[in-house]
Amino acid sequence: MKNLQVHIDDHSGFCFGVVYAIEMAEEILDEQGYLYCLGDIVHNDEEVNRLTRKGLKIIDHGDLYGLRDEKVLIRAHGEPPSTYELAIKNNLTLIDASCPVVLKLQNRIKNSFDKDEKIYIYGKHGHAEVIGLLGQTNNKAVVFQDISELDIPTLPKNLTLYSQTTKSTDKFYEINDILRENGITVNTNDTICRQVSNRDKELRDFSEKFDKIVFVSGTKSSNGKVLYNVCKEKNPNTYFVSNPDQIEETWFNANESVGICGATSTPMWLMEQVKERILTF
Repeated sequence: MKNLQVHIDDHSGFCFGVVYAIEMAEEILDEQGYLYCLGDIVHNDEEVNRLTRKGLKIIDHGDLYGLRDEKVLIRAHGEPPSTYELAIKNNLTLIDASCPVVLKLQNRIKNSFDKDEKIYIYGKHGHAEVIGLLGQTNNKAVVFQDISELDIPTLPKNLTLYSQTTKSTDKFYEINDILRENGITVNTNDTICRQVSNRDKELRDFSEKFDKIVFVSGTKSSNGKVLYNVCKEKNPNTYFVSNPDQIEETWFNANESVGICGATSTPMWLMEQVKERILTF
């Protein structure tokens, strides 16, 4: 035995939006034994598999067109107006678990669009939340993942800037500064979820306290990739895993301290399993 000291980060695990969605799903699953969910309820395969075993049926927008007279869960990422219109047409009951932070952002973007503002959204192309945001503008807003995607000399002299809720606060303000330095008047809307952005600082502090860090996340999680890199930057001995089977004993030396942390889409039960696995070495 290597006598490893293993500690799970108290601040890691589901954000309140994900907790809300999963609690709603489990309540209906307990009542009727099955529930349709539009897209993965959370970007974590292990949690999706757990809920699938309980009767959750993951569908995509293509499936939605052929579905009628059923209950369908909308996950925390939110949906564009077209989804609600289709639900009415097909007599679907939407269980709306959209995160309140995302819903507030959708409303703000809709108000900006109604005022004919030039809307730019800092976010990941094709991300479920971003698709919902774009829908508020009839897909007319400009989405960019990096400032390099924008041809700054041709941008409007006045624009309105929003952000996907899970993006980096530092990067958002860096983009804001670059635009202003180039003579653009920016109506800046900081719409980043603080529960997510605060994890950045918390994980920087957490990562420095241990010899090794094991970061637990689904490979589809944008937030997971960002936070993993935060840990890796502060502690080069950081390892990314999606489940306990991926952990290698050779990562650890005798008597080391090990910190376990994860994304806002990582369930605490999974981090507990990772801890149990490490303690067998």
